[in-house]
Formats: sequence, C-alpha cells, structure tokens
Amino acid sequence: MTNVGPASPLATSVLGDGRTIAAIGTAPGRGALAIVRLSGPDVSTIADRLLRPFPGVPRQATRARIVDPNDGSVLDDVIVTYFVAPASFTGEDLLEITTHGGYRAPMSVLAAAIQAGARQAEPGEFTRRAVLNGKLDLLQAEAIGDLIEARSGAAQRLALHQLDGGLSERVLALRQRILQVEALLAYDIDFPEEDDGPIPRERVLQAAHSALDDVRGLLATAELGAMILNGALIVLAGAPNVGKSSLFNALLGEARAIVTEIPGTTRDAIEAVFDRPQWPLRLVDTAGLRETTDPLEQLGIETSARYLSRATLVLACGESAERIATVTRHVRAYTGAPVLGVLTKADLVAERSQLDRAVPVSARTGEGLGTLLDAIDARLAAEHGEPPGNDPGLTRARHRAAATTAVDELEAFIDALATNALPMSIAAIHVRHAADALGELIGVVHTDDVLDVVFNQFCVGK
Repeated sequence: MTNVGPASPLATSVLGDGRTIAAIGTAPGRGALAIVRLSGPDVSTIADRLLRPFPGVPRQATRARIVDPNDGSVLDDVIVTYFVAPASFTGEDLLEITTHGGYRAPMSVLAAAIQAGARQAEPGEFTRRAVLNGKLDLLQAEAIGDLIEARSGAAQRLALHQLDGGLSERVLALRQRILQVEALLAYDIDFPEEDDGPIPRERVLQAAHSALDDVRGLLATAELGAMILNGALIVLAGAPNVGKSSLFNALLGEARAIVTEIPGTTRDAIEAVFDRPQWPLRLVDTAGLRETTDPLEQLGIETSARYLSRATLVLACGESAERIATVTRHVRAYTGAPVLGVLTKADLVAERSQLDRAVPVSARTGEGLGTLLDAIDARLAAEHGEPPGNDPGLTRARHRAAATTAVDELEAFIDALATNALPMSIAAIHVRHAADALGELIGVVHTDDVLDVVFNQFCVGK
C-alpha cells in the first residue's frame, strides 16, 4: 500500500473510507477524448489488473490498452499517466486514463476500474481529498468550482487568482493580525508581574482597531466578488411593446427573445450572460409592466417584480422622455437599484432635447448600443467601485458569513474593552472567535459540515 502524503490541519477527520475512488472527469457526450481518474492506496494494484503494459515511469504519458479484469478482452486503446503520492493533485497515488470520447469507451473503463476494486467517487471527492491531504486549502478548492462554473472572463480571472492562493494569503495575514492581538492579551493575563509590566490598554485597543479595519476591508470585497462571479443583474423594464426584447437581442447579437408587434409577448423573464471586459452582465428581458387581467401576463409581471427587487441596475426603456419617466417611477416601487433611462427606437424619434441623460438606442440600426454598454459600465463603477482586477476578494455567501462573524466579534471585543464591560480574560474570547472565523474560512479549523457545504455542488470526477 502506498503511503499518503502529509496531512494538513484539516485532516482531523477521516479521509473518507480509505478506499480507492474512480470517476469520469470529463463531461458526458460526443467528443474526441475523455478522462477517467483513480485515486487512493490501491491504484497500482488496480492498474496492474487493467493496463497492458503498466506505466513504468511516473508522471510520463504512456500508451496502453485497457482490458476487462475478468476475461482480459480489450476495452480501449488509451494514454495513461501515473502519479505517485504525495506528488499528485490529491496527495495520493493517482492514475489518469485518457480514453476515446463518447459514452461507451469511458463508461466501460470506469466499470472495469470498479470491478478491479475501486468505488465510484462522490461529487467533489478528488478535490476534497486534496484539501484533507494539504494540497489545497478550502478557498482554493472553492476556486476550482468557480473556475468550472465561470461564465465570463472576469469570473475566470478571479477564480484563477484565488486558485493561485491570493485570497488565502490575505486571509492568513488577517488571521495572524488577530492572533497578535490575542498574544498581547495572553501576555497581559498570564504574566502581569513581568519586568515590562502590564500591556497598556491603548496598545491592545490600537492593535484590535487595526485588525478590525483590515477585516472590514476584506468584507467590503464580498459584493464586488459576488457580482464578478455571478454577473451584474441588468434588468430591462418598461411597458409592453417598447422594444425591450429587440434591445435584448441586439445587445447579445442573437435572437434570444421573441420579438413581435403584439403587446405582452414576453410572458416570462429571459436571462443571458454578456461577457464584458470589465463586468459580466446578466441581462434580463422582463414582461411589460402594465395593468392587466390576463392571468398568464400577470404571472410574467410578478416575475419581473422579483427580478427588479434583486437588480444591480435597471434599464428603464421607453419610446419618449415621458415614457421613460413613467417606467422609472413604476420600477421604484420594486427596487432601490439605480435606474438608467434608455430611449428605444431612437431611429424613429427626431426630437431628443428632453431626454435628460437617457441613452438613445436603435436595435434596428445599431445606433447607441456601444454607448449604452459604456454607460452601464460607468454606472456600475460609480455605484460599486472599479472591478477588483487582481486584488483578492470574497466571492461566496460562506466567505461573507465568516468575515461578518470576525467583524462582529472584534467589534464586541473593542466595545467590552473600551467600556470595561467585561474582564480582560472574558473579553479575549471574542478575539479567539474572530480568529476561528477566519480559520474556518480558509480551513485552518473546520467541521465536516463546512466541508460538506463546500463540496456539495461539485461535479463527480473533480
């Protein structure tokens, strides 16, 4: 049996059931190639039953045949690469088998691996083992999921930076700042009679305030990070038949929404991600806002209201300045998001002097589409700051919750110390909880429940 690499501080729980796992690591369907992965202590034994020949040199791609472990019949002609623990993604012995694509070839290879002694991997189990074996921390593991799910260049860059350890380094540095506050408290509590005397309260408060400011700065990145990851929600709102669907299609460059001359055509919201250099935009074409007795249309309007309540920016679409003003007043009942006026069908409007900063566009001629996109970027930057670029920031609800806990605990400590509400030894508990919150974020301290939250949305084979 091959020895597993050195465990991280996370490995206080059992590394699964200790068995070798196997899964297809590529999406199902027609394709040139597919990858089947195995990881665990019995990889070499299983590979010896499946491969002709067994790869003699680790980390070197080798051509081989996969055979059925029961009757020796050939299943596929493959390329295999063998990684010896701990120098692998999971920290265990790892085998990657590149098969021909499609359904049958990779499935038959996976079935043969299971017959030879492996078991089907759970979703995210390869990455989970990498975390438990100290190859990745939790933030880097989440970055793998974010990279797989990325729908824009900005989300891809953010995930790669997090995978490279940028966010982990920032969180570790902040946790160290909090631990330094705890060290001052411990010295003052445990060694009050030392030659240096007690630690001045002002020094402790200054260190705590400094750490609090830094953690608040980290927490402030959560909104921007979520916007980059998921896209800024841009809702097109307006009365029926004002050209929202035509504008939606023109911005995307393809006919995603049905466009007709019949008012109320859009019965439901239609959503698409538009990859912009600065901000990924989640464009949503919604049902026209008006009074109606049609129950189906009313359902569409209710869906529009739900999107408006979550909007990052609303495009108030109308054929005149008066229509734009009317829809702007209407959407204010559903959202506090900023509103940008858009004069649709600008090719039919001669008089534009009363537009008041609304952007004139024409889906038919293409007039103003680039100007509208630039205006969206500018409004997002004005409301939320510039995109984070390469600066590491929080992206998930779990990140926000942990940073919020750290902020709350440090604020409680500072308040208790400043008002003498609690003895120093009791107030110090807040500092410990703040450090633990950041430790849980990166995985220095953890529970199995936290791991389950991180990996429950991963795909099988990753």
